[in-house]
Amino acid sequence: MGFIDLFSKRQKKLRGEVSDVFQYEEIAQNFRVQVVHIVRDTIGIEVNYNRHTNIMYENIHKVLCKEYGVFSLIPNANSHFSAIFDSFLNEKSHEKCLDIIELTFKAIDHDVRRREWEFKGSTGVSQSPDEAISELNMRFREAGIGYQFESGEIIRVDSQFVHSEVVKPVLRILDKSKAYAGANDEFLSAHEHYRHKRYKECLNDCLKSFESLMKAIHDKHSWSYNSNDTAKKLIGSCLKNELVPDYLQNQFSSVRILLESGIPTVRNKQGGHGQGTEITAVPEHLASYTLHLTATNLLFLADCEEKYS
Repeated sequence: MGFIDLFSKRQKKLRGEVSDVFQYEEIAQNFRVQVVHIVRDTIGIEVNYNRHTNIMYENIHKVLCKEYGVFSLIPNANSHFSAIFDSFLNEKSHEKCLDIIELTFKAIDHDVRRREWEFKGSTGVSQSPDEAISELNMRFREAGIGYQFESGEIIRVDSQFVHSEVVKPVLRILDKSKAYAGANDEFLSAHEHYRHKRYKECLNDCLKSFESLMKAIHDKHSWSYNSNDTAKKLIGSCLKNELVPDYLQNQFSSVRILLESGIPTVRNKQGGHGQGTEITAVPEHLASYTLHLTATNLLFLADCEEKYS
């Protein structure tokens, strides 16, 4: 059935009772129940005669148990589904809740999608993997929880506008090209570090992703470069080879300055090199800024490459 915009929800919006501000550490109970409904509508209800559904829940349960170092998420649970989702409904750690959502929707995105016909006849199945992921992301937004499932991972969202206009498009571009696989992995890794508040590591992976994209563009067009070239050299080479058209370079004389003084400078000053005798703390707002600046620059360069002749 998917997402229904009920009368009561519309009235809350009209009264301004729906917050546009995201929070990240409270996974509301009604949201958890909605997630369970989505999963059952997509994978099915665990029953004795439904082999594909049963195996799917068993595999998810086994992975979680192994990673958490336990034999069962819920002792004496009567099924793998119950063990996973009774645990999910009662879990105090928001990160473990997100673990369960991410692992389950990875299974939906890959395994169910690849063998969708095997699940269509399962008891309770009424929606496709695409519909399930779309509804999950809608439920996140509706609940004011600042996460989305994108490119097979849960990533943190700070601004819905920036996410929809910059982050999603760049993930789509990086994900569809094998040449950009390295840049994509590093950009997703930066998001993962950011979600877990590892802000120095976030900055480092932002720069790696930025450099990897430029190297991939160089490889694609057989432009010469050294594997240990810095971001500054790679940017200079991109501009020299007119990846950014002349008229843009002339009109916006700050393009080079913007690229050179953005991600590399922030990373080097805050997250790179030795920190000496004093521990350098990278604040959350700087990591957020760098993550979105990286997304903007990746999108800009990838768009320039698409139009390059």
